[in-house]
Amino acid sequence: MSEEKTVPAMSDAELERMLAQAGAASVQVPEGFRCGYVAVIGRPNVGKSTLINHLIGEKVSITSKKPQTTRDRVLGVVTEPDAQIVFMDTPGFQTKVGNQLIRRMNRTVRSTLGEVDAIVFVIESLGWKPADLEVLKLLPKDASNVILAINKTDLNKSKDSLLPLMAASMEKFPFAAIVPVSAEKGRQLGDLLDEIKKFLPESVPFFDPDTYTDRSPRFLAAETIREKAFRLLGDELPYGIAVTIDKWQEDEESAEIVATLIVERESHKPIVIGEGGAKLREIGRLARTDVAAMLGKRVHLEVWVRVRRGWSDDVKALKTLGYE
Repeated sequence: MSEEKTVPAMSDAELERMLAQAGAASVQVPEGFRCGYVAVIGRPNVGKSTLINHLIGEKVSITSKKPQTTRDRVLGVVTEPDAQIVFMDTPGFQTKVGNQLIRRMNRTVRSTLGEVDAIVFVIESLGWKPADLEVLKLLPKDASNVILAINKTDLNKSKDSLLPLMAASMEKFPFAAIVPVSAEKGRQLGDLLDEIKKFLPESVPFFDPDTYTDRSPRFLAAETIREKAFRLLGDELPYGIAVTIDKWQEDEESAEIVATLIVERESHKPIVIGEGGAKLREIGRLARTDVAAMLGKRVHLEVWVRVRRGWSDDVKALKTLGYE
């Protein structure tokens, strides 16, 4: 009787690297070309998604002033002549674990750190906050691949005001490099990329040079609708809101999309709909404009609202909605 052998499970990063190496002979890249994975971490609302979007030059992660905007590990790809950088935009780490959704988001942050070649830790230029220190605890004490990105430097009157913050930061953790940036203004992002490249192994690219995300148009469309809801509703609606794509029909000239905004309580439904349906129509109008630009074609978008009680604390509901 032959003995069965089990194959150890591979992380996504390990699998991509193995596939890239297997195809190395057929891919022409310059000598010394580098490719690897980079995690972008930090507390909620520190500008991680904005940073990712500006580095990539495309919108792959939604943004708003609300925490918990990013809920998934989104891959964004930057390909330059000498390197390909695969970014993972992680959810902002939550120090107050209130429901299953937040527990899953935090688990995503922790698991990502073990799969990457470099880590970009993002804080604001106005200084460290207690929530930043909580995220810092996630890093291995001996990690030598962590770059500190001090974001929102456009809020500082002078560059000299950053020097005390940079010195204090090195006392908190032995960062490999500190790069002040302004994601919103696009300042010093090239310097950040240069520091990241130092940690990437020599490898053929994992993705085609024209690829900028691994996410499907359906996922990006759903995220766009959620972003518009967050921005339009402001503080009126708690964070228990999700989006599903119920219909997607597309040809060369147009796309027909039907989506549902899912809320947790009956009392949330009229908030989303608004008087005479005004807010829901505006959410749909704003999302349709962005989705049409993304697809490069006309888009007919219908957005509905449905109540699914307690979905953010329901394991089965989270899996159904794509939150693994």
